[in-house]
Order: sequence, then structure tokens, then C-alpha cells
Amino acid sequence: MSNPLDIPEAWDFITDVVVIGFGGAGFAVSVTAHDLGSDVILLEKAPEGAAGGNTRVAAQGYLSLEGEEDAIDYLTALCGHYKVPSEMIRVWAQEMCKNKEWLTSLGGDPQEHQHPPAGIEFPHLRGSGCVHKFHEGDTYGYGKTWELFERLTKDRAKKGEQPLRIFYETPGRGLVQSKETGEIIGVRAERNGLSISIKARKGVVLTCGGFENNQGMIRDYLPGMPYCYTTGSPYNEGDGITMGLAVGADLWHMNNFAGPALQLKAEGHPTTFSMRALHFSKEMQGGMIVIGADGKRFTDEKYKTCHGKIPRNGTYQPLPTPCPIHMIFDHELFCAGPLYDMHPRSGWTTVMGRYDWSDDNEKELKNGWIKKADCFEDLANDISLSPEVLKSTVQHWNAMMRDGCDKDFGRKLMLKPIGAAPYYSVELSPTMLNTQGGPRRNENAEIVRPDGSPIGRLYSSGELGSIYSNLYQGAGNIGECLAFGRIAGRNVAMLTPWD
Repeated sequence: MSNPLDIPEAWDFITDVVVIGFGGAGFAVSVTAHDLGSDVILLEKAPEGAAGGNTRVAAQGYLSLEGEEDAIDYLTALCGHYKVPSEMIRVWAQEMCKNKEWLTSLGGDPQEHQHPPAGIEFPHLRGSGCVHKFHEGDTYGYGKTWELFERLTKDRAKKGEQPLRIFYETPGRGLVQSKETGEIIGVRAERNGLSISIKARKGVVLTCGGFENNQGMIRDYLPGMPYCYTTGSPYNEGDGITMGLAVGADLWHMNNFAGPALQLKAEGHPTTFSMRALHFSKEMQGGMIVIGADGKRFTDEKYKTCHGKIPRNGTYQPLPTPCPIHMIFDHELFCAGPLYDMHPRSGWTTVMGRYDWSDDNEKELKNGWIKKADCFEDLANDISLSPEVLKSTVQHWNAMMRDGCDKDFGRKLMLKPIGAAPYYSVELSPTMLNTQGGPRRNENAEIVRPDGSPIGRLYSSGELGSIYSNLYQGAGNIGECLAFGRIAGRNVAMLTPWD
């Protein structure tokens, strides 16, 4: 990364506002700033057909809360002991209550999920009745909400005296900072293999997502995670964190993420595969357990987490991930149908990758994604475990299944013994949709230094530096993208050009 204080001798492009990242947050910032009369350039790392960040491959719901005071109580409770300043909570609540109204004003068709109470992830928390989850159009299905965001943004790129400019395959590589004032006055980006500089007369907004595809940052910031892979966009590599640190930004919430879950990470595929046998609501015929590095079970394999968090000792903690982890199962389950859930509800692999998993699992067995052996001793050797420990773990599970009760972890589903050989294993990896940490922002969406002072003309929105510090309410990140996207868009558009 170049020195932020090195000012280009000549700018390749000049605009009022540069927005880095075209997902839900980039949409909200760009449309808001454009509609207030600012010239906007929107940079996107991915090709046009793969743009959208995690918003594109999420379940397409977004929060629009109801009742400001209840919203304040609920959002405060989600933060728990990881306090967020009260002025941030209030602004967050106020804007989250406007999401439905705002999208309607732009020509959207917000429809509430049919059973709103089912969408409240933590109904026992104070103020939880404020939660309302919406999607675009009459039918709740993949892609409709993102299609609206993309269409509304592209509409601004096609018309008017000052059309919004969208540069695909153009990742932001660094910020340009004034030596005299410390303000951010431009961006360095990469386009067609060449470095370009863009002058931002009003300011820059970072909306380029988290670090879920940066294994170095994962090891540095996520507790207990030797590695973790994403179900979301493979283009989120922590670029905004690197750019923010280079100009003096503080960081927050770096240890928080929407996960972990346990899925297959296959070589040659950027994101993970969801195993049907581990779904809370899915039944498959056959016996199955999940074991950790010591060859023993460590959790209820069928437990439905709250975005990776489970209640333990009066609090919520991330699901344990004693890597390496393996799903062990019998021939009956292997023959019960494809192990992978191909239904495109959410996630990059199902929505964008569209991998064609074989009906009988034989292709994946041949690929080496599934291991097969005629006895537990051979299976244990194949996956570098103690044969005695693996055999003992299976025998203990089968003994409990004779009574139909998991006395160790209270599992309620798929209570069947591991039956006849051959036996199989799939290595599972910790996985997540997104991280929440990044440059700290204030109630004005300004990125701040460690002393709390804003870095002039630098803003952020979305999961990069998200306000979610502890618990996460489903559909909340897209809701936050919209809320703080509008705040950032309004505030950067009101600035007086620095030149």
C-alpha cells in the first residue's frame, strides 16, 4: 500500500464522493448522496455479475424496527457488556425504524415476513417486540431485495446531468490524506491492472465489507479460530481495515462475527458447502456424529445456534470449534441422498457457485471430500485420529441410542445409532457469513481515531466496523447497511468541497 500522504501529481478522475464497495451499504450511501446532488463514483472489487457483497447472497431479509424506545432497549441488550455509546444506539434505532418507509419512497415494495415473531432471535431481551423483518415483493425468495438495490443504483447511473459512475473490478487500494489537515481527499484504486487516483472533493465512504476471507486477520482477531471460511462473498478480504489503519483509524468489535457454523470447505471452491445432516430442521436416515480433534463429541450436532452463538452458563458464547472436526456417519446416511443442501436460500456456493453435487455422493467420494473405510480403525487412520478413541466414541453414542437419549449434549434429532459398514467421514471447517469488526465509527458515520476525533471526510457503513458488538439479530446487517448508509450519504453530501 502506498503512503496516504503521497498526493498524486494529477488525478485520473475527479468527483465529490467516492464510495468503496457495492453491496447494501454502498447502495444506500451512493443513492442518498447522489439524490442530494453530489457527484458519486462507486468502486466495486468484483466483476459486475458478482457484485453485491454479502447482501447479494444473504437471505434477503432486512430489519425495519418499530418503536424507537423499544428499539433502543433491544439494540442495547444485544450489545450486552460490549457497550456501544448511547448516542450511537439512539441514532441506530431511529434510522432502523425508517428502512421500510425509505425503500417505499424509492419505489420498493416492502413486505413483512408472514410470521414476524419467528424472526425475533432473542425474544427474551427487553424491547424485542420492535423486530420486524421485511423482504422485497410479494414472495419471499432469493435475490429480490438485492435486485431492487442494484436496480435503484444503476438507475442513477443511466440518467441525469450528473450520473452516478460505477467502476467494477476496481478495488480500493489506499486512501489519500492531506498533509496539512489530515482529511481524506481521495482514493487510490486498481483498474485493469493499473493504479488510478480519484479525487474526492467532499469525502470517501468505506462500505467494502469485513475480513472473512483474510485468514491472517481471522487468526489475529477471532478467538479460538485457527481458520474459518465464509459462506458469503469471497471478495471481502479486510481491505477497509487496512485502508483505515493506514490513516490512523481506531478499530472496534474485531472479535465479533456471524458464526461459527460447521460446513465443508473443499479445495478449489472459495466458499463452503452446507451439510444437510447438520441442519436443525432436516431429517436424514442413518447415524451421524461430529467429533473434534480428540476424537470425541463436543456439542449437540443438530442444535440451531443464534448465528453461531449458543447459551452457556447464563450467557451466549460462540459454538466451540476444536479443529480439525469430522462428521462421522454410516452407509445408510451415505445412501440417503446428496449430503449437500443445494437449495439456493443463501450463501455464495448455492446462489453463485451452483455446484452440481452428485445424487449418490459418489463424485465427491472420488474427489476425496468424503473418506470411506470398512472399519473404524481404518477410518481413524485416514483422518489421523486414534482408532481406539474413535471406536470408543461411536460405541458410547450407540449405547446411548439404545435408550433413545443423548445424555451428553441433549440432542433431540436423528437419534439413531451408527449402523453397518462401510463408514464415512467429512472434514468440517468453522464457517461464517461475515465479520462485524473494522474502523470505529461515531453517530455521524464518521471514522474516528483512538482518541475519538473524526478523521475528516472519511465515513463508513455496513459490516465494516458494524455496531453489532456481541449478539446479532438476523437481517440486522442489511438493516444497518441501509440505516448508516443513509447517515453517511447525507453527511458526506452536505460537506463543502475542500478545493
